[in-house]
Amino acid sequence: MILLIVIASLLFLLLCGATYQAIGEARDRRRFPPPGRLVNASGKRWHIIESGRGGPAVVFESGLAASCLNWTRVREEVALFARACAYDRASLGWSDTAKPPRVASTLVAELHAVLAAAQIAPPYVLVGHSFGGLLVGMFATNHPEEVVGLVLIDPLLASEWLKPSEAQMRMRGRGVRLARRGALLARFGVVRFALKLFTGGARRVPQAIARVTSSGSGESLISRLVGEVGKMPREVWPMVTTHWCHPKSFEGLAAALEALPHSSAEAASLVLPASIPLTILSAANSTPAQRAEREALAKRSVRGQHLVAAKSGHWIHLDEPALVVDAIRDLIR
Repeated sequence: MILLIVIASLLFLLLCGATYQAIGEARDRRRFPPPGRLVNASGKRWHIIESGRGGPAVVFESGLAASCLNWTRVREEVALFARACAYDRASLGWSDTAKPPRVASTLVAELHAVLAAAQIAPPYVLVGHSFGGLLVGMFATNHPEEVVGLVLIDPLLASEWLKPSEAQMRMRGRGVRLARRGALLARFGVVRFALKLFTGGARRVPQAIARVTSSGSGESLISRLVGEVGKMPREVWPMVTTHWCHPKSFEGLAAALEALPHSSAEAASLVLPASIPLTILSAANSTPAQRAEREALAKRSVRGQHLVAAKSGHWIHLDEPALVVDAIRDLIR
């Protein structure tokens, strides 16, 4: 009898959570419609936002789990002197979901299709952060006639995951498990409830939820999300946190992490044309090995430079957006 009561109580809580999530998602759609436009490409709807005019078009590619909102401040500044475009990869932001595998070659082909569907014609200056740097480098290698410049912001280079160590594989596996767990919790409203409390100033309940769901890592995942969101313009805060209340964001992250070694192998098989001007910005906490490899890559370009953002962590475009804007402006000039 007690077991039946426990099972019934658990099912009731799951039903309440799923209902809470469904109501929240419907409310999200009313409160936060796409700020840009939706275009059809590769059988899916993709969200792209653009502003400004003039050529070449500047196209932003986000990091592993970031949406177009990550570029808001930089995009608005670049729009003062060029056409600036940012989009959401599949399963992120307002774009449709996509099933794995999510390897780099697929993502690059999708970006090419999205730009064509959105009627954003080349030539392009491509700007990529972290994992996005890997993608825009592959894009430029596959379509060199369409790219007139690259800006790589603390980029992930193929060598970093080409032959991953056991420690790297454990870290990746842990990240995939946490992302899958996050997707499950999001379906039943737990992530939504925790983020609502956390952003409202509460700490104990979100901490307890994070400890239970993240194998003892405490509130680190939630606090990191909120910390990075806090560097963006205040008006986008609710939209970013809302995206992380949806299962698809976690599923997209898990799929990208799973494909990381494969994606690195694809990128390593390509050689970036030396004819494309290149600027690389490294974070202050980047390793000597990362800086050396990026310096060598910049030197192979006909017009390459490697700069260290002395006051920035990994998210240079959030910590020192003016550096990124200046790098883009210099390339266009």
